[in-house]
Amino acid sequence: MVTQPAHLVHGMGTAMEAPTWPAITAEEAEAVLVRFPGVLMTGLHWHSPRPFSAATLVHTTLGAFLLKRHHRSVRTVEGLAEEHAFIAHLAGAGVSVPEVMATAEGATAVASGAWSYELHRAAPGADLYRDRLSWTPFASYAHAHAAGVTLATLHEAARSFTAPARRSQPLVASFTILPAADPIAAAEAYVADRPALAAFLAPRPWRRELARLFEALGQGLAQLLAEQAPLWTHNDWHPSNLLWANDGSVRTAFDFGLADRTCAVHDIATAIERTAVRWLDLGQGADDIGDPEAALALLAGYATTAPLGRAAIAAVLRVLPLVHLEFALSEIDYFTAVVEDPASAALTWDGYLIGHAEWFLSTLGQDFLRAIEAGAHSQ
Repeated sequence: MVTQPAHLVHGMGTAMEAPTWPAITAEEAEAVLVRFPGVLMTGLHWHSPRPFSAATLVHTTLGAFLLKRHHRSVRTVEGLAEEHAFIAHLAGAGVSVPEVMATAEGATAVASGAWSYELHRAAPGADLYRDRLSWTPFASYAHAHAAGVTLATLHEAARSFTAPARRSQPLVASFTILPAADPIAAAEAYVADRPALAAFLAPRPWRRELARLFEALGQGLAQLLAEQAPLWTHNDWHPSNLLWANDGSVRTAFDFGLADRTCAVHDIATAIERTAVRWLDLGQGADDIGDPEAALALLAGYATTAPLGRAAIAAVLRVLPLVHLEFALSEIDYFTAVVEDPASAALTWDGYLIGHAEWFLSTLGQDFLRAIEAGAHSQ
């Protein structure tokens, strides 16, 4: 008898860990797939290592599909419908995104017990970064350039999508604190709306710490962002959310779980934050972790479709050091309200929210920003 290896997922660092959410079983998948007309399962062939949900590649008589399961406290059917509407709009505008399947009743997500499920047809392209961790750089500057091209294409298609911002829910990159005239008051409102997050932060001098970061990194940010056109954006643009063509171009963009109404500058800054800084190496002995050439390649790719002037580049660089802040708070809400993991919540606050911002205040972080600015203006 062959023993199957244990299913492990990405942890907060570089090590693989036991999953919070158990892998989807064959019996479970069959019970969900019966809701989708004509989809008859022949087997499960892969389980995703991503930690905030469970997903599996299902082979069926109609081809391969990705079945994804969320706890209902993270995503309801209604919450999934918000991102599915954005995906459908992008598909209608010619952007290559996965096809979201619908039940006989026309629903694109189904609920069963404590879970919400969504089913996507397997999209074209090679999943070259499937098992790589988040914050993993592109394998080449050519990939970074190609990702920039596709990000600009997505933004152009998104301009005619006018849905309001998403409802309050964990693990969404919302946009209420950075553009606020009083970001600390906006943060207080954000925290007050999330009791578990508020309880976690209560013994910490969190207002003072955020005020220090905004004083150092956020001067004039509200006015700058007020000048940006609202736009639905991806908000998690990293290599493992892209499928690749043989010629090195991006074939398909996927995983719109963090998508929300922000602005193009915010999304570009997020893409650089996700891919041009080796955050997993921070504190490991050498903190020269920024790669301005990767950021410049992404910006150059973006500019082939949507040219970026000096003001846009300056805005991206102003947003970049704090662009992670609101999603970090959302992650802490997830770790406290959903999975009751105070250690991960503390690591997110200290290492992610505060630590990443502080790196941008360091000499190395400032050098990284200056190198991008100089390189962008010389392109």
